[in-house]
Amino acid sequence: MFVGHYGVSFAARSAEKTIPLWVLFLAVQLLDVFWSLFVLLGVEKVRIVPGITASNPLDLYYMPYTHSLVGALLWSLGAYVAYRLIRRFGASHRVALLVAVAVFSHWVLDLVVHRPDLPLYDDTLKVGLGLWNHRAVAFLLEVAVLFGGMFLYLRSTAATTALGRYGMPVFGVVMLIVQAVVFFGPPPPSATAAPIEALAFYVVFAAVARWLERRRV
Repeated sequence: MFVGHYGVSFAARSAEKTIPLWVLFLAVQLLDVFWSLFVLLGVEKVRIVPGITASNPLDLYYMPYTHSLVGALLWSLGAYVAYRLIRRFGASHRVALLVAVAVFSHWVLDLVVHRPDLPLYDDTLKVGLGLWNHRAVAFLLEVAVLFGGMFLYLRSTAATTALGRYGMPVFGVVMLIVQAVVFFGPPPPSATAAPIEALAFYVVFAAVARWLERRRV
């Protein structure tokens, strides 16, 4: 899953207004942010195998540190502690826990779409329900999760400008276009290009979310 993860960001922001939306955008992609960095550093491994699933050409054959169940739980715990420390314990247990849940939601949603390449611990006992093998259904799930969360966010906030009123829905459409290119377009040119492209999207999407959020209260 890619843009569907951001539906959790919007839903969490609707439940707790003290957490900046851009923080939640990074939280739901935290596992993939570090996956991208670890791949570039040679710590985790990926290769391009067109057709390995109907939707995604990435063979994610070694990612025990970011996408194992144990790893995801540890990253979530780290996010909880970091958010409380960064806010100098100004963030309540509930608020920091919500950030941690946003981080862990990545693994849960990945479980639905991935082929069995998510280890439970280390690099063993790999699981995945394989929805990526059904491209149309997987794409519709991305749409439903993204716009379901965005609906909750828009309902819980109010626009202060015209950009604030229409910016988020337009942003959502742009994200879906990016998702469509990922699903239906050509594969990344190399195993190195894939994490670089991913990191660029994570940074840009978080920056746009921060910019648009300022137009809503």
